[in-house]
Amino acid sequence: MILLYVTTHDRTPVILAVNRRFPYAGDVDGDAQLVVDFLNTFDTETGHDELANHDSWEAWAASRGLPPAGSLATARAARHALRGAAGDDNSDARRFAVEVLVGVVDGVPQTVARDAAAAVLAAAARVSEAGRWSRVKLCAADTCRWAFVDGSRNRSRTWCSMDVCGNRAKARSFRARTRRP
Repeated sequence: MILLYVTTHDRTPVILAVNRRFPYAGDVDGDAQLVVDFLNTFDTETGHDELANHDSWEAWAASRGLPPAGSLATARAARHALRGAAGDDNSDARRFAVEVLVGVVDGVPQTVARDAAAAVLAAAARVSEAGRWSRVKLCAADTCRWAFVDGSRNRSRTWCSMDVCGNRAKARSFRARTRRP
């Protein structure tokens, strides 16, 4: 069994009880994108929430080929904890755990999640284990807070989109600097 804990100490998902002799070499980019998609189930700008009801949560999970959706309350708590771990000041990265089993599927050892929330948390743990959790970020724009994967070489990306959020921030900054008294 793998337990994923998201703690307020370092805001990084931590896996317990893992065999460290064989590092994860799977699709880290796919795992990171799944986590980002999950974090973006709530849109701050429009107020739309994919976890508003069980039917939309099931549809979201099914569209990504995940196990059955499971508890809506667990999914909301997982999203809240992961947003906190990604740096959202409005979400606390409290200690949160779900059971994820490790088994052999089609001759390959892998995590086996009982529901969609556990599958997303297992993906987050794999991203963390691969040393890439710091690349999962939230847009710096207070009106946006959209999650994204920072693919920049020096990990300095700040906004979900330079075309929208970045441009707004830079235009605001320019206006403030050039404003006449």
